[in-house]
Amino acid sequence: MTAHEGATVLVVEDEPSIADVLTIALRYHRFEVMAAGCVREALALAERTRPDAALLDVMLPDGDGRALGRELRLRQPDLAVVFLTARDAPAEIVGALGFGDDYITKPFNIDEVVARITAVLRRTRPDDVLPQRPPLRYGDLELDETTYRVHRAGTTVELTPTEYALLRFLVRNGGRIVPKEQLLRHVWQYEHPAESTVVETYISYLRRKLEPLGPPVIQTRRGVGYGLA
Repeated sequence: MTAHEGATVLVVEDEPSIADVLTIALRYHRFEVMAAGCVREALALAERTRPDAALLDVMLPDGDGRALGRELRLRQPDLAVVFLTARDAPAEIVGALGFGDDYITKPFNIDEVVARITAVLRRTRPDDVLPQRPPLRYGDLELDETTYRVHRAGTTVELTPTEYALLRFLVRNGGRIVPKEQLLRHVWQYEHPAESTVVETYISYLRRKLEPLGPPVIQTRRGVGYGLA
């Protein structure tokens, strides 16, 4: 078990594609995630909840991420703060680290982001350990929610974080057909999904990895959505 499991991260990033990548990856690694696109939304979210860490873009449409970090720290002194910045000048870095715990320069590697946040949380909540989750099962599928490994008929299936998130949502819904719009909202956090083909693409990826190990397990209801057979 690790200290970060179940920790809540407030992601403040105004670029939707970057915010989506961060949100999906952090949720895959068992963080709870709240996302905001500006200072105003971030302060409102922090007011309603108590995040364990904040991942803040330095340049936001309605303010400076460093000033936001100061304000969040005033409200919650034990909050871990990590900055995302496109600026790597020494003065910028020293300024951010004056009241933050770490910084990451753009473009970034998502594994580095997860590792940096995990390292910060080890320092801020070293004794915080949560109970282990039981595996999810459906037919010959087994999803281990501690290691994020997937097995079919006893064979390990290597999935990407997004593939895992999609399969987990289908497993949690059992044999029910899940509408495409619902998959887009819950797996990709898309609010206006009508024209997106990302679900079809990832369903195809899952089928290629799962079907060599047994009979077809994902069913399509045309014009509706997807479910498990």
